[in-house]
Order: sequence, then structure tokens, then C-alpha cells
Amino acid sequence: MKKIILSLTIFCSMLVSCNSVKTANTEKAVLQGAWELYYISGPRKDFSKLYPNDKPTITFDLKENRVFGKNSCNSYSGTLNVDKNKISFKGPMTVTKMFCPGEGENIYMNTLEKIDSYFISEDGKTLNFIGGDVITMRFKNK
Repeated sequence: MKKIILSLTIFCSMLVSCNSVKTANTEKAVLQGAWELYYISGPRKDFSKLYPNDKPTITFDLKENRVFGKNSCNSYSGTLNVDKNKISFKGPMTVTKMFCPGEGENIYMNTLEKIDSYFISEDGKTLNFIGGDVITMRFKNK
């Protein structure tokens, strides 16, 4: 009887662990592709005034383990650091250096560095970046 209970316990734990790995891999796969920013917390300026011409974008290339996009004016790229729902943009980023009026570009890049996790809405259309316990950025599928 003890062997049967032990066997069932091991089998159930294997099923649960396989399912959690599958969920994490599925969540990461949904990151693939381009996203456009539509919300950023912190600045006291209206979003449309921070980004009057081009909204910032972020694109994930899971095959190459890269992230790149535009911060509204300049292009940026770097290594993708993702583990389950944890994500980090603290590594070195390459950024072009064109002159850009306003402060939207700096706010975007500084906020991106504070991100430590993410989640994607159930419908897969909204990417939420979290810094600490607060949603600091929201992107929609592009």
C-alpha cells in the first residue's frame, strides 16, 4: 500500500512540474514579436505629449535571444534576459544617438531598466512590465 501511495505521489508531482514548465515556455513564446507602448507610469506628462510622433516599441527575437526596438526616436538593442516570468533589461543596451527633443526617450529607457517581471494578458494582446509590485509599462501587439 505504501508503494502505491509513493508511486502516485511521484507521478502526480511529475505531472505538475511538467505542466509548470510547459506554462512558462508557452508564456515566453508569446513574447515573440513586436509590441507598441501605450502606457508608462511615473511621468507627470500626458502620454501623447511624451511621444507625439512615434510610440516606443519593443521586439523579442527568441531564436537569437535578443531584444530591440525604438524608444520613440532612437533604436536600441540588447540581450534578452528571461527566466519564467522574470525579465531584465539591466544588461548593456546599444542605443543610437540622434538628437531627440523632449524627455520621452529618457523616461522610456530609465523605466525599462527598472523592470523585473512581466505577464501577458489571457488574450495575448497586452504585455505588462512590472517594476517591484507595480505595472510600469503596458504594450499592445503591433
